[in-house]
Amino acid sequence: MSVRKRKLLIVDDNKNILTALSRLLEMEVDEVHTTSNPNLIPGMVRSNSYDAILLDMNFSASVQSGNEGIFWMKEILKLDPNAIIIPITAYGDVDLAVRAVREGAADFVVKPWDNDKLLATLNSAYNLRQSKLEVVSLKEKQKSLLEKIDKKYACIIGSSLVMQEIHETIKKVAGTDVNILILGENGTGKELVAREIHRQSSRNQELLISVDMGSLSESLFESEMFGYEKGAFTDAKEMRKGRFEIASEGSMFLDEIGNLSLSMQAKLLTALQNRTFTRIGSNSPIEFDTRLICATNKNLKEMISESLFREDLFFRINTIEITIPPLRDRGDDVLELADYFLTNFKTKYGKNALKMNKNASEVLKNYNWPGNVRELQHTIEKAVILCDSNVLKPDDLYLPRQELKPSDDAPCTFSEIEKRGILKALERNKGNVVKTAKELNIARQTLYNKIQKHKL
Repeated sequence: MSVRKRKLLIVDDNKNILTALSRLLEMEVDEVHTTSNPNLIPGMVRSNSYDAILLDMNFSASVQSGNEGIFWMKEILKLDPNAIIIPITAYGDVDLAVRAVREGAADFVVKPWDNDKLLATLNSAYNLRQSKLEVVSLKEKQKSLLEKIDKKYACIIGSSLVMQEIHETIKKVAGTDVNILILGENGTGKELVAREIHRQSSRNQELLISVDMGSLSESLFESEMFGYEKGAFTDAKEMRKGRFEIASEGSMFLDEIGNLSLSMQAKLLTALQNRTFTRIGSNSPIEFDTRLICATNKNLKEMISESLFREDLFFRINTIEITIPPLRDRGDDVLELADYFLTNFKTKYGKNALKMNKNASEVLKNYNWPGNVRELQHTIEKAVILCDSNVLKPDDLYLPRQELKPSDDAPCTFSEIEKRGILKALERNKGNVVKTAKELNIARQTLYNKIQKHKL
């Protein structure tokens, strides 16, 4: 058996042993470094990346306790936590070798050694070293990926009172593992809040896995969330981990959880209650440790009353509830966000001289923002791209005038008041005409007529 060609360090006070081992191994590895002086170990480890280190356990003739070897082993591991150390011990020192393994040694070699066994031990040591270095590399890549994700998802902008309260809530709950439900209209930044909770948590070195529950069909739910074994169904050509398994030790963000069917809700609830899941095609449950954050733009309490959402699942996911207000209710946050987006898009599109005039700012502030922060972001990006001058004016924003909010001192006709009242009622009732008519205490046909009249 031949050890792969790599770099080896041998430390032993017996120069005859150093010579014998060097001759045996010099044809098997690229480099063999030796020393009989353990005090040289730190400098050699700092200057080289050794795939394995053969280390004698005693360096003083009158001392046979092995404490010297244990001491130097610990020093090596301080310098290189992924070092693969193999103690060399006398035949009668097996107890010492076991102690060394408990302290961090990868294996041990007994004097006098068997050449084939020694080479096999070194081969295993190299494989272990490679595995450790691969894990380090993967962790570095994961850290880099997390940093890129953090940059993509900007911090939460806005200093309004309601946003300050949300920041305080995030600080309080991030350090815990309680399940969190985030409520808010589309485009308000629910995923941004989820990522901020994860970023401030103790799990922030692991992944946050985001799942759009609205995109999962009945047939895909179990395979996506719980995974499957090879051969579990026709197209299962290899084992695949589900989202719960991938997110274990990290966080999972279930967006639009209100879109799940009752049967999918039941399967999710079972997994959350048992803290286990079973891959399709397997009978072995797998435990998971995942911090759960859910979000929806639906009224789950209303859905419960209509038997569309399970009450037990609602309480399971809703230890803490965070409601994000629509952008139209956040005051000057609109201008803060607009300035933030403008700065980013000026840099992105090479228009650093671009500024927004006062009239454009007033239009932004008075717009109703039915699409919330997402709409504002797209509006600013489009304006930066299409603007032909260095000044953004109201016309550069391309905003529909029917969504502009009239100023408090502007004259307002009865027709305009009626139109705004119907719009607000429709928004509160998520566009449900029956419920809106009931709230306004008018006949459904009357409401239809008014919607046509005002072109809503």
